Amino acid sequence: MAETKEQKRPLSPFMIGPYYRPQMTSISSILVRITGLALVVGIGLTVVWLVAAAVSEDWFACVDWVVTSWLGKLVYVGSAWAVWYHLLGGVRHFIFDARRGMDIPTAEKLGWVMVLGSIVLTVITIVVASW
Repeated sequence: MAETKEQKRPLSPFMIGPYYRPQMTSISSILVRITGLALVVGIGLTVVWLVAAAVSEDWFACVDWVVTSWLGKLVYVGSAWAVWYHLLGGVRHFIFDARRGMDIPTAEKLGWVMVLGSIVLTVITIVVASW
């Protein structure tokens, strides 16, 4: 029987570093998952704000101060970006489900469309919301 040499290879593409170069397709997929989880923060802040409004005036004033502070505004701007990015990720998956855009160059372009599109849509959302 022939001897086999043990080769040291990465076991997963999540071994980012010397073994795996991050690609737009993998990064955009990971960001869709992260934005889905991050939306919980914005939703949670909104729920706490609504509950505080129903409970007492003092608690509402405290929570409203947080919501209208720079941190609350940052959470809501981040949530707006996460909503748009997550939505565009869903559109990308609809395109993939239709068996379109599965080649690597098109998949990478769709990833960049998600990034740039979500930024543009977030800016439009901020402009419209502050109008």
